[in-house]
Amino acid sequence: QVRLVESGGGLAQPGGSLRLSCVASGSAYSIHHMGWYRQSPGKQRELVADITAGGTTNYADSVKGRFTISSDNLEDTVYLQMNSLKPEDTAVYYCWVRYGDERAYWGQGTQVTVSS
Repeated sequence: QVRLVESGGGLAQPGGSLRLSCVASGSAYSIHHMGWYRQSPGKQRELVADITAGGTTNYADSVKGRFTISSDNLEDTVYLQMNSLKPEDTAVYYCWVRYGDERAYWGQGTQVTVSS
């Protein structure tokens, strides 16, 4: 059974930083693609950033230059370093993983709140 365990959310002040982590386990296949999405109340879930097994990254325009996605392929872990946080970054952040069998999975979500 595939499990995605997220950690690192919480409260930050505007201009502050947080680092999210997501550890995947339980699949016999290798990970091909990992990423982070977020969802605010009343809005659709949106892509924040993703990274392929080869290291190619992609970012939403709203977070370019502020957020950095990285992964540890040996540990099946993806990270999201969030700097210069803004109140509009407040959302539930979800980890997403796609394995070599083309199945994709979501984490349970972690709340990020940016407020003074």
